[in-house]
Amino acid sequence: MKHLTPLCLLGALAVLTMPSGAAAQGAAPEGADLAKQLSNPISSLISVPLQYNSNDGYRGGSGRQSFINIQPVIPFSISPNWNVISRTIIPLVDQDDLRPGSGSESGLGNVTQSFFVSPKEPTPGGLIWGVGPVIQIPVGSDDIAPDQWGAGLTGVALNQSGPWTVGGLANHVWSIGESDEFGDQSATFLQPFVSYTTPRATSFTLNTESSYDWKSEEWSVPINFVVSQVVKLGDQPIQLGVGARYWADSPQGGPDDWGLRGQVTFLFPK
Repeated sequence: MKHLTPLCLLGALAVLTMPSGAAAQGAAPEGADLAKQLSNPISSLISVPLQYNSNDGYRGGSGRQSFINIQPVIPFSISPNWNVISRTIIPLVDQDDLRPGSGSESGLGNVTQSFFVSPKEPTPGGLIWGVGPVIQIPVGSDDIAPDQWGAGLTGVALNQSGPWTVGGLANHVWSIGESDEFGDQSATFLQPFVSYTTPRATSFTLNTESSYDWKSEEWSVPINFVVSQVVKLGDQPIQLGVGARYWADSPQGGPDDWGLRGQVTFLFPK
């Protein structure tokens, strides 16, 4: 029964993402352009994604975790040729039996704040890129996330040709200061992605959101496939998405096999 509400939400999203009827007609062709911009993590488009994820199979099957990532993306023009793009990830977490005797826990995870300095126009070869700092802000609830600052570097590079977007995003975060409770942290995040957008503003996206913990020497490798559709609610464009994730690798006691993803993204084109 714990998963009934998320599953109903995902089912509703699946129906809403079907590119037919008035919603799809209202989305194209403007919606197709918005969908392609959303495939670019550093586009000049203000967006606020609300991304739901559900994972099961922790500790041999007894544990589970679900979370909603609030991920506002805000570009700022700093010169005629350059932007700074702010990308924030705020996780709201609900989990059960992730550690022996932990029981049910819910709260806020640590915030990840990235800034990308990026040229407004692609290179002559069509490359879109951005680099900058990434900061881990320790605002997480007890037992949800380590109470520790972190910082590092992040970068993204991609190419958009016709309906295709192909690229990757990466960062590395080191802990700041020593912690007797949590120890030093050093983690790499890798997100290669490929997306195909149709003229009716439907996007098919495949990516991984892999991370490597250099201290424990363990990988976490979820592979995500999501189908998304841009529609309009009145004058407000949004993108609805639903999909699945497969855990190709996870730390000992981590999630097993399949998970779910659903997403609602509010768009604010200029």
